[in-house]
Amino acid sequence: MLPPPRCSRRRDGPASTARCGNELRPLTATGAAVERVRGGRGEYTTARARGHSGMRTSARQRGAAAAACTSQSRWTLLFVLCALVLFRGLLGFRVLTRFILSRGSKAGERPKMSLTQQLREVMKAIGSAHGFDRVLEKVTLVSAAPGKVICELKVEEEHTNKMGTLHGGLTATLVDSISTMALLCTERGAPGVSVDMNITYMSPAKLGEDIVITAHILKQGKTLAFASVDLTNKATGKLVAQGRHTKHLGN
Repeated sequence: MLPPPRCSRRRDGPASTARCGNELRPLTATGAAVERVRGGRGEYTTARARGHSGMRTSARQRGAAAAACTSQSRWTLLFVLCALVLFRGLLGFRVLTRFILSRGSKAGERPKMSLTQQLREVMKAIGSAHGFDRVLEKVTLVSAAPGKVICELKVEEEHTNKMGTLHGGLTATLVDSISTMALLCTERGAPGVSVDMNITYMSPAKLGEDIVITAHILKQGKTLAFASVDLTNKATGKLVAQGRHTKHLGN
């Protein structure tokens, strides 16, 4: 009885071959036919099923990784968009005002426009921009001086409440915005952020009446600024409302 044929393996270039008796069979890197020698017998086992299983597992892993990467990219894009919106809302006003107030002047020179003209340009830009500040579109700047701003507003239907008088919310907005304009007219020129604001309502302003808003800075320190705003009836001189506004100027 002849002994079973032994198998030998030879590598020629990138491909491998296995000889079993008189038969030469190819061995590929993917494991289509894998030689296994046990006890001198030449046996060939097919690893096709194992190769396909590993490929399916690898594909699932790649798919899960791609899905996680896509989800992470979406959240990153959403975060960037939110950051841009916040940047526009928080810093857009400051950049706009500083640009307009410094326009037309060089280092060491006085601005070509007067302070009133500069602030009028600022108010025009704010009134035409998108957002809640559009309510200032009907506010007219009368004069601007360092630490003091005077404006006028004619009460129209869009400014009134159900009783036909000046809305208290608009009064608060005027106290907030006009006092900030007064801060822009100071040497530091920082608008700051609100810390505290209180308003006392004295008398109503009826539809069609003209209101004079006078804001002046009471005190400005390193970090805090204090402003007072009076709203009076232009025809009678009667006090409509009075507000106090505290703002944090930063370091």
